[in-house]
Amino acid sequence: MARLIDLMHLGRDRVIAAHERPGGVIVDPGPASTLETLLGAIESEPRALLLTHIHLDHAGATGVLVRRFPALRVYVSEIGAPHLIDPSRLLRSAARLYGEGAMARLWGEVAPLPAENVTALRGGEEIEGLRVEHAPGHAAHHVVYHDPGSGEVFVGDVAGVRIVPNEQTIAPTPPPEIDVEAWISSLELLRSLDASCLHLTHFGAVEDVAAQLERVEAALRSAVEAARRGREPLLAHAESELESAGADAVRLRQAAPPEQLWLGLERYLAKRG
Repeated sequence: MARLIDLMHLGRDRVIAAHERPGGVIVDPGPASTLETLLGAIESEPRALLLTHIHLDHAGATGVLVRRFPALRVYVSEIGAPHLIDPSRLLRSAARLYGEGAMARLWGEVAPLPAENVTALRGGEEIEGLRVEHAPGHAAHHVVYHDPGSGEVFVGDVAGVRIVPNEQTIAPTPPPEIDVEAWISSLELLRSLDASCLHLTHFGAVEDVAAQLERVEAALRSAVEAARRGREPLLAHAESELESAGADAVRLRQAAPPEQLWLGLERYLAKRG
């Protein structure tokens, strides 16, 4: 079983997780703002990073880690790889979303990644004992990593934001690449894997796999319907969902801010006329 590392983002527990597998393999190292927490928790020197996608809460520390460990091998979707090698466009997009002044506090340094450290993935590969599956929807470049032996799947954001054991689930829909139809297809892919455990970055190990996939699909569909009515209905819907989470609402809000949910769905709906 993979080791969950709570990165204590902004000093709060159970918001962002990294996962360590034997032999120095880390799935989604998180942002550089939590790097010292990660390095203090891992059991061996990192040898490989497996990225589900390149959003800064999942992969922001990658370049800084490679600078510290120059032999580190980075696996990432071929679509996302160029934006790690040259993160300027990624940083401009993130700054528009979070505000220039908040970038360092939230994510820390985002360093470019040497191209020679990157192995680009298309889906279907087998790496480090895991099978790679292309799973777009939250992002066009999103992949998941499946261990057929144990049934564990490292799902990034495609299986939703949920603070285990709380069951309240949010479908994280930040801009710019939300594709609802592709996301629902990716959930069907996850159903086909016969998984025993979904490792959520936000946050925890989910063993009620079928129920969780139903939760995130229902959350996605209901958010889209609210967004079709406009910004205020979507934000009201999001606040109602957060309220249902009780004490974990603050963690859900940090991992999936309601305004970002609207911005991503607004863009998705505009693309579809």
